[in-house]
Amino acid sequence: MLSRVEGVRRRVGESLAAFRDVLRNPNLRNLELAWTASIIGTWAYLVAVSVYAFNVGGATAVGLLYLLRLVPAALITPFAGLLADRYRRDLVLLASLGARGVLIGAAAACVFLDTSAAIVYALAVAASIATTPFRPAQAAMMPGLAQSPSELTAANAVASTMESLASFIGPALAGLLLGFTSIGTVFLVNVGLVVVAAAFVLPIRVPHKAPEHEIEASTIASELFTGFRTVGREPSLRVLIGLFTAQTLVAGALAVYTVGLAIDVLGLGDGGVGYLNAALGVGALVGGVFALALTGARRLGPPFVFGVLLWGVPLILIGIWPHTASTLLLLGVVGFGNSFVDVAAFTLVQRAVPDEVLARVFGVIQMLWFGAVGIGAILAPALSGWLGIEDALIVTGVFLPVLVVLFGRQLSRIDAAAHAPDAGELRVLASVPIFAPLPGTSLEHLAGRLVPLRIEAGTVVVREGDAGDRFYMIAEGEVEVSEDGRRLAELGAGQYFGEIALLRDLPRTATVTARTPVVLYALDREDFLAAVTGHAPSAQAAEEIVSARLTGLPAGIPLSSA
Repeated sequence: MLSRVEGVRRRVGESLAAFRDVLRNPNLRNLELAWTASIIGTWAYLVAVSVYAFNVGGATAVGLLYLLRLVPAALITPFAGLLADRYRRDLVLLASLGARGVLIGAAAACVFLDTSAAIVYALAVAASIATTPFRPAQAAMMPGLAQSPSELTAANAVASTMESLASFIGPALAGLLLGFTSIGTVFLVNVGLVVVAAAFVLPIRVPHKAPEHEIEASTIASELFTGFRTVGREPSLRVLIGLFTAQTLVAGALAVYTVGLAIDVLGLGDGGVGYLNAALGVGALVGGVFALALTGARRLGPPFVFGVLLWGVPLILIGIWPHTASTLLLLGVVGFGNSFVDVAAFTLVQRAVPDEVLARVFGVIQMLWFGAVGIGAILAPALSGWLGIEDALIVTGVFLPVLVVLFGRQLSRIDAAAHAPDAGELRVLASVPIFAPLPGTSLEHLAGRLVPLRIEAGTVVVREGDAGDRFYMIAEGEVEVSEDGRRLAELGAGQYFGEIALLRDLPRTATVTARTPVVLYALDREDFLAAVTGHAPSAQAAEEIVSARLTGLPAGIPLSSA
């Protein structure tokens, strides 16, 4: 237990170090600030447009708006990333921000002029579509802006953290503004944040590489169907994804309930909607820190069930006792549980699904997630209209515990079938600065790709002039690095070699020989590059870009000599 606590403390410290490293790079700093301004504005706008819909048409209008916004996003998401691979990514970001700013600005004008609500809804749907390409383009830009592999993984960690922070800063900002101003003002603040984001993007330039081949629609469809077939073949995987989807359905319903709960039941006014959503975000942020302890855990079924129950039981209690203080606290518990659901579910999927189809299975999960949130949002008004919000919360909260009772035991099968990584392998990965900032789920996935090697003394591990095909980490023993027969350095446990040859796509520039019997862990080139970039389709671009960044390193530095 103490080792897990120490591991969490170390990972938190690494996250703080990641912030410091990213802030030193002007390009990455601008990109992260653009992402932060964008996502805070998105959350604030989501609260404001929900309040607008509730004031116009009640809970039914809120649910319908959620459904209309999510269905196009679910259909477009698999294709949005293609824009970032085909066009200059800075221009994709600016185009997304520009379209979103114009659409939300038009919506603000409609609110102030008291025009038809249908126009505001249509603009909200269009703004949701315009926002979709932003995140893929932002993630794909990072490899071209990072000056080292460790800086790149740090940038990914910072982006994830800022997304978590925005989940309560945005709603809290909306709550404050709605308490003192108006819905239209929140819309305009969002436009202002969009302008700020664009101002940070403008100085950034990333070279665009034309795609080598076209991606046909038939290929995309085939990939998607492969994901469905993989899920359909495994009963325990179906149960896991089914419960995960049920949890997102409840999340969609809760998004609607919080509006009526804040305004009609708790009497907090329009601003209260922001405060309730902010409580969810605070709980998720705290839960994310504690969920770091799940990294390397042998059994993840129980934490997943625990998180699902924390989505259900608090809703029951809120329905029974709807008071402001307890509701804020219980919604924080829901957010806390959400972090455990996400980490456990995604890690179990990574452990249980073959790597060659993993991305397609996650594509299926994302489509189911969007669909379930939309369905939950449209069911919530009908249920609350029939039973009242308090009883609807109780019924919705009971839904998940009942599913856990019915199907929870089957999750033990996926725990038994899935292979948890060895604790020693995780420690080796986490000790390498390149990988240390990665989230636990990514570390676990990477650990599953490690190749253990036992090498006798005197054996040549890497020969000067050979092709670079692997990255090596030393677990035990010592190796000697030499160039043209001249000894350059000795490396021991905890050190690593071979990354520059992979990133620069050059032959090995030095020979590495085992001085003593050594235990190594190797990563194949593709797995290493995918981990370094944080975005597998960008691996080839990362080779070229990081190559240009590292050409000035002295040849005598051990870590760059192989």
